[in-house]
Amino acid sequence: MFGKDAAPKEKPVADHATGVGDIVNAGSDGELGEYDELAVRCPPHTTEKQLKARIDYHILPYIIILYLAAFLDRVNVANAKSFNLLQDLGIDPKDPNSTQYNTLLVIFFVPYIILEIPSNIFLKRLSPRLWLSLCCIGFGLVTALQGVAQSYGGLLAARFFLGVFECGMFPGCFYLISMWYKRSEAQKRYSLFFSSTSLAGAFGGLLASAIGKMDGMRGYHGWRWIFILEGSATFLIGIVFLFTFPSFPEEATWLREDERAYIKARLQADQGRNAADRKVTFRDVITVMKDYKIWLGGFMYFGMIVPAYGYAYFSTTILQTYHFSPIQTQLRSVAPWASAFGFGMLIAVFSDWSKHRFLYALLPIFIAIAGFAILLNVHTNLDLEYAALFLTCMGTYSAMPVIVCWFNMNLAGHHRRSIGSAWQIGFGNIGGIIATYSFLQHDAPYYRNGYRIAISFLCFAGASVVAYAAAITWENRKKDKAIRDVGMTDYEKTELGDLNPDFRYML
Repeated sequence: MFGKDAAPKEKPVADHATGVGDIVNAGSDGELGEYDELAVRCPPHTTEKQLKARIDYHILPYIIILYLAAFLDRVNVANAKSFNLLQDLGIDPKDPNSTQYNTLLVIFFVPYIILEIPSNIFLKRLSPRLWLSLCCIGFGLVTALQGVAQSYGGLLAARFFLGVFECGMFPGCFYLISMWYKRSEAQKRYSLFFSSTSLAGAFGGLLASAIGKMDGMRGYHGWRWIFILEGSATFLIGIVFLFTFPSFPEEATWLREDERAYIKARLQADQGRNAADRKVTFRDVITVMKDYKIWLGGFMYFGMIVPAYGYAYFSTTILQTYHFSPIQTQLRSVAPWASAFGFGMLIAVFSDWSKHRFLYALLPIFIAIAGFAILLNVHTNLDLEYAALFLTCMGTYSAMPVIVCWFNMNLAGHHRRSIGSAWQIGFGNIGGIIATYSFLQHDAPYYRNGYRIAISFLCFAGASVVAYAAAITWENRKKDKAIRDVGMTDYEKTELGDLNPDFRYML
Protein backbone atom coordinates (compact mmCIF):
# COMPACT_ATOMS: atom_id res chain seq x y z
CA MET A 1 0.00 0.00 0.00
CA PHE A 2 1.32 3.45 -0.96
CA GLY A 3 1.02 6.01 1.79
CA LYS A 4 2.62 6.74 5.11
CA ASP A 5 2.25 3.11 6.20
CA ALA A 6 3.60 1.77 2.93
CA ALA A 7 7.16 1.11 4.02
CA PRO A 8 8.34 0.26 7.53
CA LYS A 9 11.28 2.15 8.90
CA GLU A 10 13.55 -0.86 8.84
CA LYS A 11 13.08 -1.21 5.07
CA PRO A 12 13.27 2.26 3.52
CA VAL A 13 11.45 2.62 0.25
CA ALA A 14 14.35 4.46 -1.29
CA ASP A 15 16.70 1.55 -0.52
CA HIS A 16 14.81 -1.24 -2.22
CA ALA A 17 12.07 0.11 -4.47
CA THR A 18 13.16 3.20 -6.33
CA GLY A 19 16.44 2.29 -7.88
CA VAL A 20 17.83 5.60 -6.66
CA GLY A 21 18.53 4.72 -3.06
CA ASP A 22 22.28 5.27 -3.27
CA ILE A 23 21.72 8.80 -4.48
CA VAL A 24 19.05 9.61 -1.93
CA ASN A 25 20.67 7.98 1.05
CA ALA A 26 24.08 9.55 1.00
CA GLY A 27 25.78 12.77 0.05
CA SER A 28 29.13 13.05 -1.61
CA ASP A 29 30.85 12.64 1.73
CA GLY A 30 28.88 9.52 2.67
CA GLU A 31 26.79 11.31 5.30
CA LEU A 32 23.31 9.86 5.77
CA GLY A 33 20.15 11.95 5.69
CA GLU A 34 17.07 11.51 7.88
CA TYR A 35 14.04 9.42 6.93
CA ASP A 36 10.80 11.23 6.18
CA GLU A 37 7.35 9.90 7.18
CA LEU A 38 7.29 7.57 4.16
CA ALA A 39 10.62 6.08 5.22
CA VAL A 40 12.44 7.69 2.30
CA ARG A 41 15.82 9.11 3.20
CA CYS A 42 16.28 12.81 2.53
CA PRO A 43 19.61 14.14 1.15
CA PRO A 44 21.90 15.07 4.06
CA HIS A 45 22.34 18.73 3.09
CA THR A 46 18.63 19.55 3.40
CA THR A 47 15.34 18.47 5.01
CA GLU A 48 11.94 17.55 3.60
CA LYS A 49 10.47 20.80 4.94
CA GLN A 50 13.19 22.92 3.34
CA LEU A 51 12.87 21.12 0.02
CA LYS A 52 9.07 21.54 -0.02
CA ALA A 53 9.52 25.26 0.64
CA ARG A 54 11.85 25.47 -2.36
CA ILE A 55 9.35 23.59 -4.53
CA ASP A 56 6.57 25.95 -3.41
CA TYR A 57 8.75 28.92 -4.29
CA HIS A 58 9.51 27.59 -7.78
CA ILE A 59 6.02 26.31 -8.64
CA LEU A 60 3.17 28.10 -6.88
CA PRO A 61 3.77 31.79 -7.75
CA TYR A 62 3.93 30.99 -11.46
CA ILE A 63 0.78 28.88 -11.70
CA ILE A 64 -1.16 31.28 -9.45
CA ILE A 65 -0.26 34.26 -11.65
CA LEU A 66 -1.08 32.23 -14.77
CA TYR A 67 -4.49 31.17 -13.52
CA LEU A 68 -5.32 34.61 -12.13
CA ALA A 69 -4.59 36.12 -15.54
CA ALA A 70 -6.52 33.42 -17.39
CA PHE A 71 -9.63 33.58 -15.23
CA LEU A 72 -9.58 37.37 -15.27
CA ASP A 73 -9.41 37.36 -19.08
CA ARG A 74 -12.21 34.80 -19.21
CA VAL A 75 -14.78 36.50 -16.98
CA ASN A 76 -13.94 40.17 -17.46
CA VAL A 77 -16.70 40.22 -20.08
CA ALA A 78 -19.09 40.32 -17.10
CA ASN A 79 -17.35 43.46 -15.85
CA ALA A 80 -17.27 44.93 -19.36
CA LYS A 81 -21.02 44.47 -19.67
CA SER A 82 -21.49 47.19 -17.05
CA PHE A 83 -19.71 49.72 -19.29
CA ASN A 84 -21.81 49.84 -22.49
CA LEU A 85 -20.49 46.64 -24.08
CA LEU A 86 -23.89 45.51 -25.34
CA GLN A 87 -24.99 48.95 -26.53
CA ASP A 88 -21.79 49.45 -28.58
CA LEU A 89 -22.33 46.09 -30.28
CA GLY A 90 -25.91 46.93 -31.19
CA ILE A 91 -27.56 44.70 -28.58
CA ASP A 92 -30.50 45.97 -26.57
CA PRO A 93 -29.71 45.09 -22.91
CA LYS A 94 -33.37 45.50 -22.00
CA ASP A 95 -34.69 43.12 -24.65
CA PRO A 96 -36.18 40.24 -22.61
CA ASN A 97 -35.90 37.82 -25.52
CA SER A 98 -32.26 38.50 -26.40
CA THR A 99 -29.75 35.71 -25.76
CA GLN A 100 -26.84 37.27 -27.67
CA TYR A 101 -24.88 37.99 -24.50
CA ASN A 102 -25.38 34.38 -23.37
CA THR A 103 -24.14 33.15 -26.76
CA LEU A 104 -21.11 35.38 -26.35
CA LEU A 105 -20.32 33.50 -23.14
CA VAL A 106 -21.06 30.01 -24.40
CA ILE A 107 -18.90 30.16 -27.55
CA PHE A 108 -15.83 30.13 -25.29
CA PHE A 109 -16.65 26.64 -24.03
CA VAL A 110 -16.87 24.89 -27.41
CA PRO A 111 -13.10 24.62 -28.07
CA TYR A 112 -12.36 24.70 -24.34
CA ILE A 113 -14.20 21.39 -23.84
CA ILE A 114 -13.03 19.61 -26.99
CA LEU A 115 -9.31 20.40 -26.72
CA GLU A 116 -8.63 19.59 -23.04
CA ILE A 117 -7.24 16.05 -23.54
CA PRO A 118 -5.19 16.90 -26.69
CA SER A 119 -3.74 19.86 -24.78
CA ASN A 120 -2.49 17.68 -21.92
CA ILE A 121 -0.90 15.31 -24.43
CA PHE A 122 0.95 18.27 -26.00
CA LEU A 123 1.94 19.50 -22.52
CA LYS A 124 3.50 16.10 -21.76
CA ARG A 125 5.47 16.15 -25.01
CA LEU A 126 6.52 19.82 -25.12
CA SER A 127 6.94 20.49 -21.35
CA PRO A 128 4.75 22.77 -19.17
CA ARG A 129 7.15 25.69 -19.54
CA LEU A 130 6.81 25.90 -23.32
CA TRP A 131 3.19 24.81 -23.75
CA LEU A 132 1.57 26.81 -20.94
CA SER A 133 3.60 29.92 -21.73
CA LEU A 134 2.48 29.80 -25.37
CA CYS A 135 -1.11 29.38 -24.19
CA CYS A 136 -0.70 32.45 -21.96
CA ILE A 137 0.66 34.54 -24.82
CA GLY A 138 -2.23 33.40 -27.00
CA PHE A 139 -5.10 34.18 -24.66
CA GLY A 140 -3.52 37.47 -23.61
CA LEU A 141 -3.34 38.59 -27.24
CA VAL A 142 -6.92 37.50 -27.95
CA THR A 143 -8.21 39.29 -24.85
CA ALA A 144 -6.59 42.54 -25.97
CA LEU A 145 -8.07 42.14 -29.45
CA GLN A 146 -11.55 41.87 -27.92
CA GLY A 147 -11.12 45.52 -26.96
CA VAL A 148 -10.94 46.62 -30.60
CA ALA A 149 -13.82 44.45 -31.88
CA GLN A 150 -16.21 46.53 -33.96
CA SER A 151 -19.11 44.10 -34.20
CA TYR A 152 -20.88 41.34 -32.33
CA GLY A 153 -19.49 38.77 -34.79
CA GLY A 154 -15.93 39.99 -34.22
CA LEU A 155 -16.23 39.66 -30.46
CA LEU A 156 -17.85 36.24 -30.90
CA ALA A 157 -14.86 35.05 -32.96
CA ALA A 158 -12.42 36.41 -30.37
CA ARG A 159 -14.23 34.57 -27.56
CA PHE A 160 -13.95 31.34 -29.55
CA PHE A 161 -10.18 31.66 -29.88
CA LEU A 162 -9.94 32.63 -26.22
CA GLY A 163 -11.31 29.14 -25.49
CA VAL A 164 -8.76 27.59 -27.85
CA PHE A 165 -5.80 29.11 -26.02
CA GLU A 166 -7.15 28.74 -22.48
CA CYS A 167 -8.11 25.06 -22.77
CA GLY A 168 -4.72 23.74 -21.66
CA MET A 169 -4.06 26.05 -18.75
CA PHE A 170 -6.34 24.66 -16.05
CA PRO A 171 -5.81 20.87 -16.40
CA GLY A 172 -2.15 21.47 -17.23
CA CYS A 173 -1.47 23.31 -13.98
CA PHE A 174 -3.34 20.73 -11.90
CA TYR A 175 -1.37 18.01 -13.66
CA LEU A 176 1.88 19.84 -12.91
CA ILE A 177 1.04 20.21 -9.21
CA SER A 178 0.24 16.51 -8.90
CA MET A 179 3.71 15.62 -10.19
CA TRP A 180 5.47 17.51 -7.38
CA TYR A 181 3.51 16.84 -4.18
CA LYS A 182 2.30 13.90 -2.11
CA ARG A 183 -1.43 13.38 -1.72
CA SER A 184 -1.42 14.41 1.94
CA GLU A 185 0.16 17.80 1.17
CA ALA A 186 -1.49 18.59 -2.17
CA GLN A 187 -4.82 20.09 -1.09
CA LYS A 188 -3.37 23.35 0.26
CA ARG A 189 -1.50 23.81 -3.02
CA TYR A 190 -4.51 22.91 -5.16
CA SER A 191 -6.75 25.27 -3.21
CA LEU A 192 -4.21 28.09 -3.26
CA PHE A 193 -3.95 27.69 -7.03
CA PHE A 194 -7.68 27.33 -7.55
CA SER A 195 -8.41 30.23 -5.25
CA SER A 196 -6.74 32.41 -7.85
CA THR A 197 -10.26 32.45 -9.30
CA SER A 198 -11.44 34.15 -6.11
CA LEU A 199 -8.55 36.58 -6.24
CA ALA A 200 -9.27 37.21 -9.93
CA GLY A 201 -12.92 37.83 -9.16
CA ALA A 202 -12.06 40.26 -6.37
CA PHE A 203 -9.21 41.91 -8.28
CA GLY A 204 -11.31 42.04 -11.45
CA GLY A 205 -14.02 44.02 -9.70
CA LEU A 206 -11.53 46.51 -8.30
CA LEU A 207 -9.65 46.77 -11.58
CA ALA A 208 -12.83 47.19 -13.61
CA SER A 209 -14.05 49.93 -11.30
CA ALA A 210 -10.75 51.77 -11.81
CA ILE A 211 -10.49 51.17 -15.57
CA GLY A 212 -14.15 52.08 -15.93
CA LYS A 213 -13.20 55.64 -15.01
CA MET A 214 -11.27 55.77 -18.32
CA ASP A 215 -14.66 55.68 -20.06
CA GLY A 216 -14.49 58.04 -23.05
CA MET A 217 -10.70 58.30 -23.15
CA ARG A 218 -9.51 58.40 -26.80
CA GLY A 219 -13.11 57.84 -27.80
CA TYR A 220 -13.25 54.35 -26.24
CA HIS A 221 -15.87 53.23 -23.76
CA GLY A 222 -14.64 51.65 -20.52
CA TRP A 223 -15.31 48.08 -21.66
CA ARG A 224 -12.70 48.36 -24.42
CA TRP A 225 -10.04 49.54 -21.97
CA ILE A 226 -10.83 46.61 -19.66
CA PHE A 227 -10.02 44.14 -22.45
CA ILE A 228 -7.05 46.03 -23.88
CA LEU A 229 -5.21 46.67 -20.62
CA GLU A 230 -5.86 43.30 -18.98
CA GLY A 231 -5.03 41.40 -22.18
CA SER A 232 -1.80 43.32 -22.75
CA ALA A 233 -0.64 42.57 -19.21
CA THR A 234 -1.33 38.85 -19.73
CA PHE A 235 0.59 38.87 -23.04
CA LEU A 236 3.67 40.31 -21.34
CA ILE A 237 3.40 37.75 -18.52
CA GLY A 238 3.41 34.95 -21.12
CA ILE A 239 6.61 36.30 -22.70
CA VAL A 240 8.36 36.27 -19.31
CA PHE A 241 7.06 32.75 -18.57
CA LEU A 242 8.69 31.40 -21.74
CA PHE A 243 11.99 31.70 -19.88
CA THR A 244 10.96 31.19 -16.25
CA PHE A 245 7.91 28.87 -15.98
CA PRO A 246 8.51 25.57 -14.10
CA SER A 247 8.30 22.07 -15.53
CA PHE A 248 8.29 18.48 -14.24
CA PRO A 249 10.78 17.36 -11.54
CA GLU A 250 12.77 15.39 -14.12
CA GLU A 251 13.46 18.64 -15.99
CA ALA A 252 14.07 21.00 -13.04
CA THR A 253 17.56 22.49 -13.42
CA TRP A 254 17.38 24.16 -10.00
CA LEU A 255 17.45 20.75 -8.23
CA ARG A 256 20.56 18.73 -7.42
CA GLU A 257 20.63 15.16 -8.67
CA ASP A 258 20.13 13.72 -5.18
CA GLU A 259 17.24 16.13 -4.54
CA ARG A 260 15.59 15.10 -7.81
CA ALA A 261 16.02 11.45 -6.85
CA TYR A 262 14.52 12.07 -3.41
CA ILE A 263 11.45 13.80 -4.86
CA LYS A 264 10.99 10.89 -7.25
CA ALA A 265 11.34 8.39 -4.39
CA ARG A 266 8.86 10.09 -2.05
CA LEU A 267 6.26 10.41 -4.79
CA GLN A 268 6.75 6.77 -5.74
CA ALA A 269 6.28 5.73 -2.11
CA ASP A 270 3.07 7.76 -1.97
CA GLN A 271 1.61 7.17 -5.44
CA GLY A 272 3.61 4.48 -7.23
CA ARG A 273 5.84 4.79 -10.28
CA ASN A 274 4.79 7.61 -12.61
CA ALA A 275 6.47 6.53 -15.87
CA ALA A 276 7.54 10.09 -16.64
CA ASP A 277 9.35 9.07 -19.83
CA ARG A 278 6.35 7.18 -21.22
CA LYS A 279 4.45 8.72 -24.13
CA VAL A 280 0.69 9.10 -23.88
CA THR A 281 -1.20 7.60 -26.83
CA PHE A 282 -4.78 7.55 -28.10
CA ARG A 283 -4.99 3.94 -27.01
CA ASP A 284 -4.26 5.10 -23.45
CA VAL A 285 -7.23 7.46 -23.69
CA ILE A 286 -9.55 4.57 -24.59
CA THR A 287 -8.15 2.38 -21.82
CA VAL A 288 -8.41 5.05 -19.11
CA MET A 289 -11.97 5.96 -20.09
CA LYS A 290 -13.11 2.38 -19.48
CA ASP A 291 -12.73 2.98 -15.72
CA TYR A 292 -16.08 4.03 -14.22
CA LYS A 293 -14.33 6.09 -11.52
CA ILE A 294 -13.00 8.38 -14.24
CA TRP A 295 -16.57 9.16 -15.25
CA LEU A 296 -17.54 9.88 -11.66
CA GLY A 297 -14.68 12.38 -11.44
CA GLY A 298 -16.14 14.22 -14.43
CA PHE A 299 -19.66 14.15 -12.96
CA MET A 300 -18.47 15.70 -9.68
CA TYR A 301 -16.84 18.64 -11.46
CA PHE A 302 -19.67 18.97 -14.00
CA GLY A 303 -22.17 19.52 -11.20
CA MET A 304 -20.03 22.26 -9.66
CA ILE A 305 -19.28 24.16 -12.88
CA VAL A 306 -22.90 25.26 -13.45
CA PRO A 307 -23.22 27.24 -10.17
CA ALA A 308 -19.57 28.35 -10.41
CA TYR A 309 -19.88 29.96 -13.82
CA GLY A 310 -23.40 31.07 -13.02
CA TYR A 311 -21.93 33.11 -10.20
CA ALA A 312 -18.80 34.25 -12.07
CA TYR A 313 -20.66 35.50 -15.14
CA PHE A 314 -23.84 36.83 -13.54
CA SER A 315 -23.01 38.04 -10.02
CA THR A 316 -22.53 41.59 -11.31
CA THR A 317 -25.81 41.27 -13.24
CA ILE A 318 -27.56 40.16 -10.04
CA LEU A 319 -26.00 43.04 -8.12
CA GLN A 320 -27.26 45.48 -10.75
CA THR A 321 -30.82 44.38 -9.94
CA TYR A 322 -30.20 45.85 -6.48
CA HIS A 323 -29.95 49.25 -8.24
CA PHE A 324 -26.27 49.97 -7.55
CA SER A 325 -24.32 52.22 -9.91
CA PRO A 326 -21.81 50.55 -12.30
CA ILE A 327 -18.86 51.48 -10.07
CA GLN A 328 -20.67 50.39 -6.88
CA THR A 329 -21.63 47.12 -8.58
CA GLN A 330 -17.98 46.35 -9.29
CA LEU A 331 -16.87 47.27 -5.76
CA ARG A 332 -19.60 45.22 -4.07
CA SER A 333 -18.62 42.18 -6.16
CA VAL A 334 -15.20 42.11 -4.46
CA ALA A 335 -16.12 41.02 -0.90
CA PRO A 336 -17.77 37.65 -1.75
CA TRP A 337 -14.73 36.64 -3.80
CA ALA A 338 -12.36 37.64 -0.99
CA SER A 339 -14.34 35.61 1.55
CA ALA A 340 -14.32 32.62 -0.82
CA PHE A 341 -10.52 32.75 -0.91
CA GLY A 342 -10.22 32.74 2.89
CA PHE A 343 -12.80 29.99 3.41
CA GLY A 344 -11.31 27.85 0.64
CA MET A 345 -7.85 27.97 2.20
CA LEU A 346 -9.30 27.13 5.64
CA ILE A 347 -11.01 24.06 4.16
CA ALA A 348 -7.76 23.06 2.44
CA VAL A 349 -5.66 23.31 5.62
CA PHE A 350 -8.04 21.11 7.60
CA SER A 351 -8.36 18.65 4.70
CA ASP A 352 -4.60 18.16 4.46
CA TRP A 353 -4.27 18.01 8.25
CA SER A 354 -6.87 15.23 8.51
CA LYS A 355 -5.74 13.56 5.24
CA HIS A 356 -9.38 13.37 4.23
CA ARG A 357 -11.28 14.81 1.26
CA PHE A 358 -14.86 13.48 1.19
CA LEU A 359 -16.46 15.53 3.96
CA TYR A 360 -14.52 18.65 2.98
CA ALA A 361 -16.00 18.39 -0.51
CA LEU A 362 -19.54 17.80 0.75
CA LEU A 363 -19.76 20.54 3.41
CA PRO A 364 -19.13 23.50 1.06
CA ILE A 365 -21.72 22.09 -1.36
CA PHE A 366 -24.34 22.32 1.39
CA ILE A 367 -23.27 25.92 2.09
CA ALA A 368 -23.65 26.84 -1.59
CA ILE A 369 -27.09 25.21 -1.73
CA ALA A 370 -28.15 27.31 1.28
CA GLY A 371 -26.98 30.49 -0.48
CA PHE A 372 -28.85 29.78 -3.70
CA ALA A 373 -31.95 28.76 -1.73
CA ILE A 374 -31.99 32.18 -0.03
CA LEU A 375 -31.60 33.95 -3.38
CA LEU A 376 -34.45 31.88 -4.79
CA ASN A 377 -36.89 32.66 -1.98
CA VAL A 378 -35.94 36.05 -0.50
CA HIS A 379 -36.57 39.22 -2.54
CA THR A 380 -37.33 41.94 0.00
CA ASN A 381 -34.30 41.86 2.29
CA LEU A 382 -31.29 43.36 0.51
CA ASP A 383 -28.79 42.60 3.30
CA LEU A 384 -29.78 38.91 3.40
CA GLU A 385 -29.67 38.63 -0.39
CA TYR A 386 -26.17 40.13 -0.44
CA ALA A 387 -25.10 37.74 2.35
CA ALA A 388 -26.43 34.85 0.25
CA LEU A 389 -23.99 35.81 -2.51
CA PHE A 390 -21.20 35.23 0.03
CA LEU A 391 -22.53 31.74 0.79
CA THR A 392 -22.86 30.76 -2.86
CA CYS A 393 -19.36 31.99 -3.74
CA MET A 394 -17.69 30.54 -0.60
CA GLY A 395 -19.36 27.15 -0.94
CA THR A 396 -18.90 26.70 -4.66
CA TYR A 397 -15.31 27.87 -4.91
CA SER A 398 -14.22 25.91 -1.82
CA ALA A 399 -15.70 22.58 -2.94
CA MET A 400 -14.27 22.67 -6.46
CA PRO A 401 -10.54 22.52 -5.61
CA VAL A 402 -11.15 19.70 -3.11
CA ILE A 403 -12.99 17.70 -5.76
CA VAL A 404 -10.29 18.26 -8.37
CA CYS A 405 -7.40 17.52 -5.99
CA TRP A 406 -9.13 14.43 -4.58
CA PHE A 407 -9.73 12.95 -8.02
CA ASN A 408 -6.36 13.89 -9.55
CA MET A 409 -4.26 12.65 -6.65
CA ASN A 410 -6.13 9.34 -6.69
CA LEU A 411 -4.84 8.75 -10.22
CA ALA A 412 -1.36 7.23 -10.48
CA GLY A 413 1.04 7.39 -13.40
CA HIS A 414 1.63 10.17 -15.93
CA HIS A 415 -0.67 8.65 -18.54
CA ARG A 416 -3.69 8.04 -16.28
CA ARG A 417 -3.32 11.37 -14.52
CA SER A 418 -2.86 13.46 -17.67
CA ILE A 419 -5.88 11.87 -19.36
CA GLY A 420 -8.05 11.74 -16.22
CA SER A 421 -7.40 15.36 -15.22
CA ALA A 422 -8.08 16.63 -18.75
CA TRP A 423 -11.27 14.57 -18.95
CA GLN A 424 -12.55 15.89 -15.64
CA ILE A 425 -11.98 19.52 -16.59
CA GLY A 426 -13.10 19.10 -20.20
CA PHE A 427 -16.31 17.22 -19.47
CA GLY A 428 -17.03 19.35 -16.42
CA ASN A 429 -16.92 22.52 -18.47
CA ILE A 430 -19.93 21.38 -20.47
CA GLY A 431 -21.65 22.79 -17.40
CA GLY A 432 -20.38 26.21 -18.49
CA ILE A 433 -22.69 26.04 -21.51
CA ILE A 434 -25.64 25.30 -19.24
CA ALA A 435 -24.63 28.08 -16.84
CA THR A 436 -24.54 30.74 -19.54
CA TYR A 437 -28.14 30.04 -20.50
CA SER A 438 -29.37 29.71 -16.92
CA PHE A 439 -29.65 33.42 -16.21
CA LEU A 440 -31.68 34.93 -19.05
CA GLN A 441 -32.80 38.53 -19.34
CA HIS A 442 -36.50 37.67 -19.31
CA ASP A 443 -36.03 36.08 -15.84
CA ALA A 444 -34.79 39.37 -14.32
CA PRO A 445 -34.81 40.61 -11.63
CA TYR A 446 -35.38 37.43 -9.60
CA TYR A 447 -33.72 34.83 -11.87
CA ARG A 448 -35.68 31.99 -10.29
CA ASN A 449 -34.85 29.54 -13.09
CA GLY A 450 -31.14 30.24 -12.73
CA TYR A 451 -31.19 29.62 -9.00
CA ARG A 452 -33.22 26.41 -9.42
CA ILE A 453 -30.76 25.12 -12.02
CA ALA A 454 -27.79 25.95 -9.76
CA ILE A 455 -29.34 24.11 -6.81
CA SER A 456 -30.16 21.09 -8.99
CA PHE A 457 -26.61 20.77 -10.23
CA LEU A 458 -25.18 21.22 -6.74
CA CYS A 459 -27.35 18.30 -5.64
CA PHE A 460 -26.05 16.30 -8.61
CA ALA A 461 -22.46 17.16 -7.63
CA GLY A 462 -23.15 16.10 -4.03
CA ALA A 463 -24.61 12.77 -5.18
CA SER A 464 -21.58 12.20 -7.44
CA VAL A 465 -19.22 12.95 -4.53
CA VAL A 466 -21.01 10.32 -2.41
CA ALA A 467 -20.90 7.84 -5.31
CA TYR A 468 -17.16 8.41 -5.85
CA ALA A 469 -16.44 8.01 -2.13
CA ALA A 470 -18.39 4.73 -2.12
CA ALA A 471 -16.55 3.54 -5.24
CA ILE A 472 -13.03 4.11 -3.93
CA THR A 473 -13.94 2.64 -0.51
CA TRP A 474 -15.20 -0.50 -2.27
CA GLU A 475 -12.05 -0.63 -4.45
CA ASN A 476 -9.77 -0.34 -1.40
CA ARG A 477 -11.62 -3.13 0.41
CA LYS A 478 -11.46 -5.32 -2.68
CA LYS A 479 -7.70 -4.80 -2.90
CA ASP A 480 -7.31 -5.54 0.82
CA LYS A 481 -9.00 -8.91 0.34
CA ALA A 482 -7.05 -9.79 -2.80
CA ILE A 483 -3.80 -11.78 -2.84
CA ARG A 484 -1.00 -9.25 -2.34
CA ASP A 485 1.87 -11.01 -4.16
CA VAL A 486 0.53 -11.65 -7.64
CA GLY A 487 3.94 -11.71 -9.31
CA MET A 488 3.48 -8.48 -11.27
CA THR A 489 6.54 -6.70 -12.63
CA ASP A 490 7.22 -3.01 -11.95
CA TYR A 491 6.36 -2.27 -15.58
CA GLU A 492 2.97 -3.95 -15.27
CA LYS A 493 2.21 -2.02 -12.08
CA THR A 494 3.20 1.23 -13.79
CA GLU A 495 0.86 0.50 -16.69
CA LEU A 496 -2.01 -0.12 -14.27
CA GLY A 497 -1.31 3.07 -12.31
CA ASP A 498 -3.81 3.40 -9.45
CA LEU A 499 -5.46 0.14 -10.55
CA ASN A 500 -2.44 -1.90 -9.44
CA PRO A 501 -2.97 -4.03 -6.30
CA ASP A 502 -0.54 -2.01 -4.14
CA PHE A 503 -2.25 1.37 -4.58
CA ARG A 504 -4.82 2.63 -2.06
CA TYR A 505 -7.20 5.51 -2.75
CA MET A 506 -7.48 8.43 -0.32
CA LEU A 507 -10.98 8.99 1.04
